[in-house]
Amino acid sequence: MLESERLFFRKIEDRDFSAVAQSLRDPGVQKVWEHIFSDDDVREWIKKRQQGYRDNGIDYLLAVEKASKEVVGQIGLLQTELEGQRVWAVGYLLNSRFCGKGYATEGARTMVDYGFHRRKLPKIVCDIRPTNRASIAVAKRLGMVETGSFVKIYRGKRMPHLIFELQNPDEAHSR
Repeated sequence: MLESERLFFRKIEDRDFSAVAQSLRDPGVQKVWEHIFSDDDVREWIKKRQQGYRDNGIDYLLAVEKASKEVVGQIGLLQTELEGQRVWAVGYLLNSRFCGKGYATEGARTMVDYGFHRRKLPKIVCDIRPTNRASIAVAKRLGMVETGSFVKIYRGKRMPHLIFELQNPDEAHSR
């Protein structure tokens, strides 16, 4: 199990439907994804995370506040396709009431550290909507730099995204 100073992370299970639904139906998440997640969407999201665990050992994880045991949101390291290539990305979805408290940065930093030190990944990316200033700020706090942009087609809708990357500092020294 991964953990940070204030959070612990665990795999999402079927019994977490309510917590995942609450996270995906949060107004902040709806604004970025531009739709409301139905019960079927939530079940499909959970299945996709579980497939990620089977294929890669990690994916979005439930982020739980240690002190209160409340679900803060979902934070993880996942394989995704970006411009036709399989890459490792850090992702974070927080429930609005936990935003602005440093949880996204703390959790994302934990995932980056895991990816670089335990998985020895050469780089980690993040794709973010240009209007999502809070997520961009998290990426920059991690030391990520903007390297490009692309348009993701999601549910038939064209959604511009910025690409942020962070190179593994250990990899840079070993070349």
